Amino acid sequence: MSLTLGTGPLAGSPGGAFNFAFDGAPKHRIFFADHPVRIRAVVAGRTILDTTRAKLLHESNIPPVVYVPLADLDHRLLERTATSTHCPFKGDASYWTLTVGDRVEEDFVWAYEAPLEEAAWLEGHAALYWNRVDEVYVEDERIFGRMKDPFHRVDVYETSRPVQVRVGGAELASSVRAKLLVETGLPPRPYLPRADLPAGVLVESATRTVCPYKGEATYWHLDLPGSERIEDAAWSYETPLPEALKIQGHVSFHNEGIALQIDG
Repeated sequence: MSLTLGTGPLAGSPGGAFNFAFDGAPKHRIFFADHPVRIRAVVAGRTILDTTRAKLLHESNIPPVVYVPLADLDHRLLERTATSTHCPFKGDASYWTLTVGDRVEEDFVWAYEAPLEEAAWLEGHAALYWNRVDEVYVEDERIFGRMKDPFHRVDVYETSRPVQVRVGGAELASSVRAKLLVETGLPPRPYLPRADLPAGVLVESATRTVCPYKGEATYWHLDLPGSERIEDAAWSYETPLPEALKIQGHVSFHNEGIALQIDG
């Protein structure tokens, strides 16, 4: 997934073929690049960051991390701590705690103030724990979940190839009007119209997850006559993000004993 995960070109075991050799190149690869959009972070109603100078750190087998100039953080809210961690690829990290009114976020920001020579471009930049930020905006659009990777794509295609859902070897449903979702670094995944499933077999679950590329996923239990319920056997995106809009009203499956087959 993306440049650095799965079989991406900067992953530990890239897929595909190159016209150059990786012999002698480090197994762990880092790519630091401009991310030229405005990013704002809000904690406890206070804007703690407002920058148009963000960078993305792409690092083998790790999702991209947003780094920003230290100067673009509100230093009136930050206090250096004694915490230090070591990365063999970047150096020693220093940490700062964020305090906004009664809200205290320990070791919320980190930076490599004297990075290793091979990561010297990190000097003057800092990262923060985005999952502890209340509101994140890219330009004027609020985002949910982690930051998007600009090298990650989601495409949805119409397909007339027959798709079957089998549970314990027995066919549950089939469709010739599924949607095929193709996502960077992942196998293509079919989504079936819910209308093509037997009535009453899906029961909504309380489970929710958030994908930065598709939106919030709603999960479904599978109830089959004479069988035990299969928890969170399927999911759908009831209000998908624009790039996944075609899978609205469709459902996909992944659980032990459940198989999705295309063309048999």
